[in-house]
Formats: sequence, structure tokens, C-alpha cells
Amino acid sequence: MAHILIVDDEEDIRLLLKYNLEKEGHIVSCASNGKEALKMVAHQKPELILLDVMMPIMDGIEVCEELKSDPVNKDIIICFLTARSEDYSQIAGLEAGGDDYVSKPIKPKVLVSRIHALLRRQNAISSKNDANDDFIIDRERYLIIINKLEIQLPKKEFELLAFLASRPNVVFKRDVILDSVWGSEVVVGDRTIDVHIRKLREKIGDEYITTIKGVGYKFNL
Repeated sequence: MAHILIVDDEEDIRLLLKYNLEKEGHIVSCASNGKEALKMVAHQKPELILLDVMMPIMDGIEVCEELKSDPVNKDIIICFLTARSEDYSQIAGLEAGGDDYVSKPIKPKVLVSRIHALLRRQNAISSKNDANDDFIIDRERYLIIINKLEIQLPKKEFELLAFLASRPNVVFKRDVILDSVWGSEVVVGDRTIDVHIRKLREKIGDEYITTIKGVGYKFNL
């Protein structure tokens, strides 16, 4: 499961991709233009962005260049959506820092397969980045390793911990956590986060997650 942001000015494409990706268990957000996408990335860091090249206001190449120039966002996977005849767009997208591209018209099964391949590749990299001598997040097996002790976590607890740990020492607001981990279409109360945090602390200790009163939580590493 990953948080994926779809950026395309065509609503039909956004709805089609959102439907198919949510069927696979991913958390999906949508933006209709580049500027809207950058604002969303600033509040909730997606693992992968499906980014249309040709858009009004701000095109996909500009969005990619801006994201890749920021150390905070440079590791986000970017897969461009391009018209079949736009060879120049595909080359420009990769040169701007994109990781892959998919040609329109989009075949959902092909797209899902391509996304999973990109995520597997990133997970192999992230498993190294998420590790120090004492604390490892194993995204492939949905478990964590603390001082060489393996701790298996339920899915939502793991997703919550992995989300907080994606940006250590950054404070995530409660509404951002709810939207990113549970999704905007799932109705849950604020107590849901508190309960999951309490269960995580019981399993991994209190020192890794700090409560910022009235704001949210941060992961300490």
C-alpha cells in the first residue's frame, strides 16, 4: 500500500485511475493542476505521483523540477502520463528527474503493474534509509526490528508508524494523518489516532513517538 497523488486536468482520467488504484489498497489523492499538486505535497508527502505532462497553469515538467530541487521531496517517485506521440515529453520528463512514464490512453492493469514495480524498487532503497543500528522498518514484511527484535504490527498500526517515520522529527497534524493513513472517504474520529498511537507505544516504547499537544505527532529517530 502506498499514498499516490494523481495530477491530471482531465477529471475522467483522475476518476478512472483513482478507482483502480484504490481497488489495489492504495491511498489516493487527486489534483487538477500543478500548483494544486505542490500545495498538497507540502501537507502530505505521497510516495508516488502520477503526473500529467500537458496541463494548464503549471505543466508536469515544471512540477517535477520543483519537487526534485527540494531535498525534502526529491525521493518521491514520479511517473509521467504522456500522449503516445509525445516522445519529446517522455525524454523531457526523465531528464527533469522523473522515474518512468506511461503513455495515454492508459490501460489500468498496465499502469498498476508499472506502479508496483516502481514501489518495489523504492522499498528496496527505503529499507536502507529507514534503518539505523537499533531501529529498522521492514516495509516488505509489515514489521519493525528494534535492537534485533522483530515486532509484527497490524496493518493500520504499521501504516501509521511508516507514515510518521517517512519524515523523522517533522510534526504531522492530526487531519493530515487521518487523510493520509485512513483516507478522506473513511469516516473515523480523532480518538482513532490516539488509540493506534497508544498501541504502538505499548509495543515499541514511548521514546519514538512524541505528542505535540493541540497539533499532532512526530517520530523521533
